[in-house]
Amino acid sequence: MSIIKDLENRINEEIKTIGYDHNFKLAVSNRLDLGEYQINDCMNLAKVYHESPIEIAKKVVAKLEEMNIFENINIAGPGFINLSLNKDFVVNSVNLMNEDIYNNIDKLEKKKIVIDYGGANIAKQLHVGHLRSANIGEAIKRLAKTLGYEVIGDAHLGDYGRPLGLVIREIKERYPDLEYFNPEYKGDYSEVELPITNEDLESIYPYASTRGKEDESYMDDAREITSKIQKHERGYYELWKKITDISKADVKKIYDKLGVEFELWNGEADAVEYLDELLKAFRDKNLTVLSEGAEIVNVEKEDDNTPMPPLLLIKSNGTISYATTDLATILQRRKEVNPDEIWYVVDSRQSLHLEQVFRASRLAKLVDDDVKLIHIPFGTMNGKDGKPFKTRDGGVMSLKNLMKLVYDVTYNKITNESLSEEQKKNIADITSIATLKYADLIPFVGTDYIFDMDKFSELEGKTGPYILYSTVRMNSLLTKAKDIEYKEYKMYQNKTDKDIILTLLKLPSVLSHSLEIKSLNEITDYLYELTSKYNKFYQEFRVLDEENKDLQESWLVLTKLVYDVNTLLLDILSIKVPEKM
Repeated sequence: MSIIKDLENRINEEIKTIGYDHNFKLAVSNRLDLGEYQINDCMNLAKVYHESPIEIAKKVVAKLEEMNIFENINIAGPGFINLSLNKDFVVNSVNLMNEDIYNNIDKLEKKKIVIDYGGANIAKQLHVGHLRSANIGEAIKRLAKTLGYEVIGDAHLGDYGRPLGLVIREIKERYPDLEYFNPEYKGDYSEVELPITNEDLESIYPYASTRGKEDESYMDDAREITSKIQKHERGYYELWKKITDISKADVKKIYDKLGVEFELWNGEADAVEYLDELLKAFRDKNLTVLSEGAEIVNVEKEDDNTPMPPLLLIKSNGTISYATTDLATILQRRKEVNPDEIWYVVDSRQSLHLEQVFRASRLAKLVDDDVKLIHIPFGTMNGKDGKPFKTRDGGVMSLKNLMKLVYDVTYNKITNESLSEEQKKNIADITSIATLKYADLIPFVGTDYIFDMDKFSELEGKTGPYILYSTVRMNSLLTKAKDIEYKEYKMYQNKTDKDIILTLLKLPSVLSHSLEIKSLNEITDYLYELTSKYNKFYQEFRVLDEENKDLQESWLVLTKLVYDVNTLLLDILSIKVPEKM
């Protein structure tokens, strides 16, 4: 239990003895001239106990004074209580946090969560939109794990729809003699060489997609191939598997570079074994309707304010839809993982689709009523012009290209001439990823934002490089102090020290609220606030030259604690810290 939460519990136990059974909260004060914390509950209590707020506040203050934890206790206005923590409590709090950082983190009730994020499509380039899903999803997953949830991240690859039919249609045209297209071939397909790289696949898909829109016969062939893949027809199915392996290996490399780790690398195809059971669940409950040869599910509700189109379950040509595989995946997750909740970190433009899927899954009872299905929508990442990132020819920018652009900007800003070329490249690698990831998590998750790579790669301001540089400098100070024994926080002398400590005490509420709202912006703000306050302290005091050994030891303990909190939060954001900068 966190320090402030424990203190609130103690306060409530004490105040119960004077007759007030209420969950009093310590709110961080917005009037530091009056006190560090506020208790704002007396007005609400007045309505319950039919006493004036000021009289209740006086009784509460008398009890607080008996606890010998607070100083500067005063009452403002009609019954607002202001108070500050006394020196002994502050010193003990620092030592408790220094003993174990988790002494100041509130653990949540155990839950099992599946987080669906990533959403890479096989044979297609990852684009800038994939950064947001992977980055936000990974950070939310790590945050939930830190707070005590069991969390399983699923890449949920797009590997079973028409795009693969288009790709194979084009491969068939370019390489018609491949044994995959030979119905007479009886050999082992694993021995058949496929003269195609991932780079080839990334160029084949856009070409095939454009051609399919212009040539109906070509698109019909692609639809037929898609059907053959889904029916596991020999040759086409084996070629699909090989294409999937090639593409997945490249996707993994990019996600690894971004620090994104999935517990499951399932694709749409992995849920297909549950298709028969899925269709039976809908048909047995008479939930399906035939419409122009297709099988649909009406998910509209009487109280809908806007039109809700039906969900397409089976297309008129007998193939399954994107929604069908999403429903089968829900059934798969219930059977194989049995989660309490499933969170979807998916672009806000998919809101209608996911609402259809959620409603249909409830109608068919694919999950129990108490299992939560939650969409965490995110906005778009835009360039300086306020529009989504584009290539020079107007296409959607690939994630690889964006990462390379940020790397180049970051590398050119490294001015430390004592570094070797290898060290510069390593620092640029880590710092460029931090630039991207930190900037991406600064805004509230649901809002669009402008990514200015020059601004966000600076060493000053609310940027990833600023946080990293400051954290590296803390570690450097601790390394220089390796011969000094520092185990216990003993004293503080000034407001600068206490400001840092009060900020450290805010950590648990920042973490808990971030998970509650499913957004990382409060963590990025907190990292900047804590780091900036430490840097102010660093500029004011020369720790290694301090002659008062108790004070020096205390400052080193405080430095180590801020460093530990920074590294914990950076790890939650999946941002590495370099050894040097």
